Amino acid sequence: MFTGIIQATGRIRARHSIGGDVRLEIESGGLDMAGVRPGDSIAVNGVCLTVVELGPNWFAADCSVETLNLTSLGGLDGHATLNLEKALVAGQPLGGHLVSGHVDGIGRCVARRPDARSVRFEFELPRELVRYVARKGSICIDGISLTVNDVKGHRFDVNIVPHTLAETNIGDFAPGTAVNIEVDVIARYLEQLLRDRSDEGLDLGKLKLHGFAAE
Repeated sequence: MFTGIIQATGRIRARHSIGGDVRLEIESGGLDMAGVRPGDSIAVNGVCLTVVELGPNWFAADCSVETLNLTSLGGLDGHATLNLEKALVAGQPLGGHLVSGHVDGIGRCVARRPDARSVRFEFELPRELVRYVARKGSICIDGISLTVNDVKGHRFDVNIVPHTLAETNIGDFAPGTAVNIEVDVIARYLEQLLRDRSDEGLDLGKLKLHGFAAE
């Protein structure tokens, strides 16, 4: 699991085709690699990847055809800035929200405009993900934990403060930029709960029983 709090940014330093899929060598930038070993997980633009090799200031990870097709990693070049986060360790502060690193789909930036010292971005979602996104709820964009300002149809917007603009890749986004989207895992579990119990009906008591409402 991850938190969506980006720890460093890096870049692709090499891309190797191996047996039909791809091995990426990624510059780790300022990411603290002390204690990282092959087999550990690092989120790269929100995609959970497994470290298979390590070197001075870089690591390598294999990307399957499925990962390349269902995320933005397949279309990135060496100039793209990558958001990096090591897996959450028990006892660490959960500064963002629970993020699995399993991307639900590719969204697209459709607008950006200044908003005082911040920048407001508007994104377009795959229609099948719209039902999981709520005003003031959490969403993960390229691995960044963000709060949804508003939802209109299959679009939503977020407000990005100067620190996030400077410390992640979101400052590079322009209309047309493809981004990895992971919806809030709680929304998925709630949907499953409702589906499993649709024949029984749902009331406040049942939501309290399963932890979705306060006593």
